[in-house]
Amino acid sequence: MKILYGVQGTGNGHITRARVMADCFARKNVDVDYIFSGRDNTKYFDMASFGDYQTKTGLSFSTRNGQVNQIDTLKNIKLGQFVKDVRRLEVDQYDLVFNDFEPVSAWAARLAKVPVIAMSHQAAFLSPEVPMHSHGFLKRTFLKQFAPADIHLGVHWQPFSKNIIPPFIPYEKPINHCRSIENKVLVYLPFEDLNRVLEFLRDFPDKEFYCYHPDAKDCSKTHIHLRAPSREGFLKDLANTSGVVGNAGFELSSEALKFGKKLLLKPLEGQFEQHANAQTLQDMGFARVMHYLSSDALEEFLVEPSGKSIDFPADPCVLVDWLLSKQWHDLEGLHNSLWQGLRVQSSKAA
Repeated sequence: MKILYGVQGTGNGHITRARVMADCFARKNVDVDYIFSGRDNTKYFDMASFGDYQTKTGLSFSTRNGQVNQIDTLKNIKLGQFVKDVRRLEVDQYDLVFNDFEPVSAWAARLAKVPVIAMSHQAAFLSPEVPMHSHGFLKRTFLKQFAPADIHLGVHWQPFSKNIIPPFIPYEKPINHCRSIENKVLVYLPFEDLNRVLEFLRDFPDKEFYCYHPDAKDCSKTHIHLRAPSREGFLKDLANTSGVVGNAGFELSSEALKFGKKLLLKPLEGQFEQHANAQTLQDMGFARVMHYLSSDALEEFLVEPSGKSIDFPADPCVLVDWLLSKQWHDLEGLHNSLWQGLRVQSSKAA
């Protein structure tokens, strides 16, 4: 089977999930080509897993000071380029397009009548059982049309419905058993202005903040240690931090949950998925939520005890075998296999 794997590149979470999948595809000698869209092609990093990958402009949103900027988003949409990329992308050579919320490959496959299987956190919201917290019908309509697929696999923290699978978070054996350093806090707020983040962290000199940001260069400012984007460095700091302060992206929260790290989340304003993530984790008792960079919220968070871990599956090869079998109608069998033995309880109830 020859597969084209389309990946949304706007946030790092989609790419992180694709790295896990790419490792399994490689181990099983599956012929996979990768296409990414949604960010400038010079802004991708740690992409060795994907070989000779393609990039396209795609469709994305613009942010400013921690919120989606609708005017800039509309200005930056290159609809003509998107249509050209869809028409020019040759998908006839593939047996399947596997898609993580990437619109160019999804629409090209629809036009060429090549089957598309979507796996994304966004796809989870197509199920009415999944909490969305506001304006569900309109948002589900948008999600369905943004990157259309024949089968939608949603990724979420609980088995809300039969098309929902858990996230795959691989163990990192060299760092997995590191003990948390009590005064170390990992900060990842990529959609916030870096100067505002520094101001937010300034008044807590008894903590050592390791702050990853797209605009940062590796340096230290007293107790704040700035770090440029690095997957390897981020995982090492995640392993022994006492807690994580971040936007409410799905993959970051999932990794923190697997490592048993407490969470303080500031959802990206105007991005319904992040608001739903934050609300769901707060309802489960796994996160504290703030809607602006609140020093009071940070102060309360810093004295909280450690979180509880959720042992999400590490190996996606059950999913890859399901893809290769072409028994795509059997969503329930895949669902049951991946959730078997995995119990998600709220930290409040534990």
